[in-house]
Amino acid sequence: MDLALSDEQRMIVEMVRRFVAEEVVPLEDDLDPDADELPAELLAPLIEKTKAMGLYGLDTPPEYGGPDIDLVTRSLIAIECSQHRAGLYAPCYYAFGGARQAQMFEATEPQKEKYLYPMLAGELKAFFALSEPSGGSDPARAIQTRAVRDGDDWVLNGTKLWISGADRADYGLVFARTGGPGRGGVTCFIVETDWPGFKVRRIVHTLRSAKYATEIQLEDLRVPHENILGEEGGGFAIANDRLSRQRVPYAAECLGVAIKAHEMAVEYSQLRETFGATLSSRQGIQWMLVENEIDLRSARLLVLDAAAKADRGESFRTESAIAKLVAAEAGGRVVDRSMQIHGGLGVAKDLPLERWYREIRIRRIGEGPSEVQKHVIARDILGAGLR
Repeated sequence: MDLALSDEQRMIVEMVRRFVAEEVVPLEDDLDPDADELPAELLAPLIEKTKAMGLYGLDTPPEYGGPDIDLVTRSLIAIECSQHRAGLYAPCYYAFGGARQAQMFEATEPQKEKYLYPMLAGELKAFFALSEPSGGSDPARAIQTRAVRDGDDWVLNGTKLWISGADRADYGLVFARTGGPGRGGVTCFIVETDWPGFKVRRIVHTLRSAKYATEIQLEDLRVPHENILGEEGGGFAIANDRLSRQRVPYAAECLGVAIKAHEMAVEYSQLRETFGATLSSRQGIQWMLVENEIDLRSARLLVLDAAAKADRGESFRTESAIAKLVAAEAGGRVVDRSMQIHGGLGVAKDLPLERWYREIRIRRIGEGPSEVQKHVIARDILGAGLR
C-alpha cells in the first residue's frame, strides 16, 4: 500500500491549508462562536477564490462542472477544510461548494433540467428524507411512510424525522413504501416543499451548536409519477448510491478537526506552567498526547486506504465503514483529551474546542451510527473472511 502523496496533491493540500488559515479563520474573530454561516458579502469572495483555485464544487462530477478530483485528494481537502471553528458543521462555510444530493445525478434529463441544474447553480436547495420516527439505521424495514398510486400521481402519507434543511429547501428526496416489506418495497420521490400536503412540523434542536433537524409531515401529498427518481421499488438502491464514497470525506472531516485540537493541546502544554513546570513535562499529559497521536495516525491511514481502494475501482464498502467508525470514535477521544489538557479554557467559548466536542459527538451517529458500521464490518468478516 503506497500512500505517498504526489507533487500535485501536496500542492493542493498546501493551497487549501493556506486558504483556511488566511481567508477563513480571520473571519471567525467577528462571528458568534456558534455561527453556522457567513454573511453573503463575506462568502462571495471566498467562493470566487475557490473557483480560481479550480476547486469549487468538490462533490460534483466533472461532467457536471465539478473538478476532476480523486477520492484521496478529496479526503485530503476535507481534512484541511475542517480545521477551523465551524469546520465540522460547515467546512469553510461551503466556499468549496455545498453538499449536493448525489442521488440527483442519476435523475432523468427532464428531472435534471428542473431540479439538478438549478441546484448546482445555487438557485435551489434540496433535502434528503429517509429516516423516520420508527428508525433510521434500518430504513429498508423501518420506513412506514406510504405512497399509493392514484392515476398519474402518487399520494404520500407519513412522517420523516431528523431531516436537515427541509425548512429552507425548495425540494427534496422523500423515500416511501410503495410495496411490501424489505428493500424492494421502497421508492424515492422528488417532492417540492410548496406542494399542498407538505409541512415542516417542527424544528428539532440537537446537541450540535448550530445544527438542528426537522420533522416533516406528509398528508395526502400528491406527487406526479414522473417525479419518481430511478425505478419504482428502487429507492433503497438510490439511498445507498454513492453513500460509501461520501462516507470517506465525512470521516476525513472528523480527522481534520481532531488534528487541529491536538496541535492546540501540544502548543498549550508547552506554554502552560503549573507548580513550576510546564504541562508537557508531566507524564500524565505526555501520555495523553501520545494517545492522541496514535489515534490520529491510525485514523489517517484508514481514511486514505479506503479512498485509495475506491480510486482503484475496487470494492471499498467495508473500508469506508472502518474509516468512518475509527475516525469518528478516535476523533472524539482526541478532542476530549485536548479539552482536558486545556482545563477550564477547554470548555470556554474563547476556544473552538467545546464546539468541536459537541459536534464530533454527533458524528458517531451521522452517516450511520458506529454500531451499524460494526454490523457492516462483521458481515464482511463472517460472510467472506478478512482479505
